[in-house]
Formats: sequence, structure tokens, C-alpha cells
Amino acid sequence: MTTPDRPHLRVAMIGHAFMGAAHSHAWRTAPHFFDLPLRPDLAVLVGRDPARVAEAAGKLGWSATETDWRRVLGREDVDLVDVCTPGDTHAEIAIAALEAGKHVLCEKPLANSVAEAEAMAEAAARAARNGVRSMVGFTYRRVPAIALARQLVAAGRLGDIRHVRAQYLQDWIADPSAPMSWRLEKDKAGSGALGDIGAHVVDLTQHITGQRLTGVSALLETFVTERPLPAAAGSLSGVAGEGTGTVTVDDAALFLGRFDGGAVASFEATRFALGRKNAIRIEINGSRGSLAFDFEDMNVLHFFDGDDPDETAGFRRIVVTEPGHPYVGAWWPAGHGLGYEHGFTHQVVDLVTAIAKGEDPAPSFADGLQVQRVLDAVERSAADDSRWTPIEGDR
Repeated sequence: MTTPDRPHLRVAMIGHAFMGAAHSHAWRTAPHFFDLPLRPDLAVLVGRDPARVAEAAGKLGWSATETDWRRVLGREDVDLVDVCTPGDTHAEIAIAALEAGKHVLCEKPLANSVAEAEAMAEAAARAARNGVRSMVGFTYRRVPAIALARQLVAAGRLGDIRHVRAQYLQDWIADPSAPMSWRLEKDKAGSGALGDIGAHVVDLTQHITGQRLTGVSALLETFVTERPLPAAAGSLSGVAGEGTGTVTVDDAALFLGRFDGGAVASFEATRFALGRKNAIRIEINGSRGSLAFDFEDMNVLHFFDGDDPDETAGFRRIVVTEPGHPYVGAWWPAGHGLGYEHGFTHQVVDLVTAIAKGEDPAPSFADGLQVQRVLDAVERSAADDSRWTPIEGDR
């Protein structure tokens, strides 16, 4: 637990919807379970509507509010800016915050285009030379079972990686009558299932294997092209209003890939998989072993050790709740599982620790840029009859 005499890290968060609530919980919770070198303060919450941001601040535990994010950058009581807004605003906010000397945590995907992500990564590199740190929020890296998978691969337990299979399956817009949202508009979201959830499995597979994708062959599909407009403000959430809007993003993305270590890969991201609520499924096969993970059973990792004798070989079900497992020792007794929100708390722990040590946290904006380049290659391949498309600018 963080002691009262530790230096403070004063946080301003921009945006207070789904991700804002998750990030708020993490900033509040982390110092109560982990021995942090800095004490996070929920200093300022930013939202465009004064009444709504005031209500959110009271609910989520923020001390003050602003309605213009630019005013936050000049405040001396803010050390870090947490960007929880739609993708079309990430570049402007994050770059301005870094140039103002504020550390930045930015939600994924990093930006809506490679050009924006490149500008953000360049700004982050300049800021880092002055001790200002930045991180992109791929929180699923911090699920203990995923962290354990990374350890097993890094230790050579899988040998040479040969196959990677990754899916992210949801169903929240499978109903054609579900109303429009900003996530279905390309100018705000950048892409659909590809960037919203596909970005996660791109990052996770690269993180677990320690390798990078070098090329893809892809297709994108939009199943429902027109949706009802949402009801007016103040109406029940999820209720449609009058008229329709055009869906300008993909509903599903499928692509093949190759990693720089030689492994072949298949990826699927869809928000139309009826019955799948948040199924992140990853299987990796190597020359010595395999592992498999499904976020809908997030406290479990399946591991096959190819060195076991044939008579007793089989996938081992590891319940990742032991004190020695990544992050778990700060929480509950063995067997008492963690949930979705804990990944965000672990993200805060790693970010705060890196800032205190004067180190660059991971995943960096450069990592976010590399994922953006993969997403861009997927879109270009799909637009060119699934032609094999190298990941441009990878370095």
C-alpha cells in the first residue's frame, strides 16, 4: 500500500464513459493493493458537458472538473494526462500534453491513422529525452494468465514458434436494430472491429511471442450498412431515435499473417459472433509445446509440454491465481479469481512504477505505432483483393 509520505502523481483524465470508468477504478484501487512509489491523485476529470462531467466526477471519485482539455495542460496540479476519448482526438490531445510536459496514458488503438500515430510516437520520443513518459493502453497484457504465457514463451518452453491463432469475438452489434454509435463511424473510430478489438489480438500475439508481424492478407466485411440513429440525450441508453445513419467501418476482419520469426498466423475480429461476449482466444504452437487462452475463462491458461512422455501428455489446465503468478500476490488467496478491471489496475501499477524509476513504460507509443501499421496493412490488403501486403515502415 502506498504510504502517505510518497510523492504524488496528479492525474487528469479526459473522457468519462466506459473506458473512463475502468481507468478511474484503476487509479483509485492500485495504491490500496500495491506498494506504489508514487501516490496517484484523481485531480481533474474532463468532459464537454458541465452537468454530466460533474456527475461523473462525483461517482468516479475525481476532485475537480474541466470542460476544455486544453485548460488542463496549463495546470500545475496535473502531472499526467489519461486520454479516454474516441480515436479521432488521440493525436491532438496526447501530443499537446507531452509538449506541455505531462506524462500521457492513451487508450488504444493509438490513433486513427499511421500518420497520426507516427506524429504521436515522434512526440513521445522527444518528450522522453526530457523525462516525460508515455504509454498506450493495451491492458490485456496485464491479465495474469497472459503475463504467464509471455513468461513461458520467453523461457523457451514452447521452443520455436510455428503457429499463432487469434480471435476476438463479440456480439454486441449483431442485432441490426442496435443504434448507431461513434464506434461505427470511420471518421471518429478509424475502423470497426479491426481497430476496436482486432488491435488487441495483434498486440497480444506480438507481446506473447516477442515477435512482430511482417505481412498480412486480409478481408473486411460490413454486414449491416444502415442503423437507426440513437435517441436524443436523456433517453434510455441503447434506445433508437428517428432516422438512420450509415455504418462506415468494418463489422468483421479476417487476415493471415507471418511473424518475423517465421511463424504463420490467422486472426479474426468480429462483433457479430452471437453468444460470444468477450472471447479473446489465442493459441500458440511451438516445436516443444503449446498454450491456449480464452478471456471468457480469464484466470486459466492451458499449456501443453511436448517434453512430457506420450503416456501422460496432454494440455495442462493452470489456474493462474497463485501468489507467484504475475500480479496475483497483491490480491486474494489462491483460487479466488480476478476480473476484467484488474488489468487496468495492473496497468496503473506498471506505469506509475516506470515513471518513478525514470524508465519508459511498455507498451510505448512506438509499440502502438507498430500495431497501427499492421491495421493499415490489413485495410490496404482488403481493398486490394486480399493481396499479400508487407507491414510498411516496420523497424
